[in-house]
Amino acid sequence: MRIAVVTGASSGIGREFARELDKKGLDEIWLIARREERLMALKDELCTSGRVMRLDLTDDADIDAFERTLEREKPDVMYMVNAAGFGKIGRYDEISREDNAGMMALNVSALVRLSYAVIPYTKKGSRIIEMGSASSFLPLPNFNIYASTKAFVVHFSNALNEELKERGVSVTVVCPGFVKTEFLKVADNSEQRHGPHKYWPMYDAGNIVRRAVRNADRGRAFSVYGAFTKLHRIMARILPHPLLYRIWALMQKK
Repeated sequence: MRIAVVTGASSGIGREFARELDKKGLDEIWLIARREERLMALKDELCTSGRVMRLDLTDDADIDAFERTLEREKPDVMYMVNAAGFGKIGRYDEISREDNAGMMALNVSALVRLSYAVIPYTKKGSRIIEMGSASSFLPLPNFNIYASTKAFVVHFSNALNEELKERGVSVTVVCPGFVKTEFLKVADNSEQRHGPHKYWPMYDAGNIVRRAVRNADRGRAFSVYGAFTKLHRIMARILPHPLLYRIWALMQKK
């Protein structure tokens, strides 16, 4: 059985990945998130058979259950998309300890564990797609924990891509800028004093996902969509970070 696994499939970029992979002629798409009713609605929308898995990926027991399902069914995982994640904007004293722990658990620990879980079920031509972020390009004050988790994802993905070459499996890390999804509604809150006061430019999730799948199919290590995001990546490489911090500060809330 040839399958795709998509985490964070209940909304935003994860949902768009499920829709895009619906075109691949797979036997099944495994849809993973906490909001079961949304997953059911997405399943009804797809032409490919969908399997709804209501899992909290910050709960080790739920990941254990996913691993047992893999062991029992032994599918060929053609695409693994780790799109689950969340962020919080604010200074160190504006984000709760629980939110900091949640970001690290979901964006880092769960992503690593799920990636390793599917590797035994991949084959030559399988693709692993990890959600990074343009925030990974440099340290970002007032977006520190989230950006740091995404920097980890970039390093992890690039190294894993090298490790899996002998299997013929590629790992692509997707690094979007601001995206028109529910992410910013969760990340931003009116009580914090620090962080961006406007988000520009905003990119369409569908466009980012289509580019990401195309790049993954070509075996590319990075997928970066949009001229501004590409410029951001170049600037982070060549300009001194103190200068970039000052530019970032101009976007901050007052």
